[in-house]
Amino acid sequence: MTKLKVFTSFSDAPTILGTSNKGYIEATYSQLVQFLGEPTINDPSGDDKIQVEWILRYCDETFTIYDWKTYDRDYTVNTLNTFNVGGRTNASSMINFIEQSLV
Repeated sequence: MTKLKVFTSFSDAPTILGTSNKGYIEATYSQLVQFLGEPTINDPSGDDKIQVEWILRYCDETFTIYDWKTYDRDYTVNTLNTFNVGGRTNASSMINFIEQSLV
């Protein structure tokens, strides 16, 4: 049984309404792409606060991993090394799982 499922299409993903910041993942964009694949949402949000976002399920809970207020895709892809984690529940187990998998 897989603990982690990453959604490749927003239309296939569970709703992310009601999620809020639950922590941070120390990783670069390329590390996340290598482990999670391309972002579920690969276009900037309407207000440009988010450039990329992964939607995933971990142990039956929905989480998001996203850049927050970089306002610059090049910065996100080439410089950012801390991504926000959103969810409805505690994300520490999921964050630890991903950070340990990146090593």
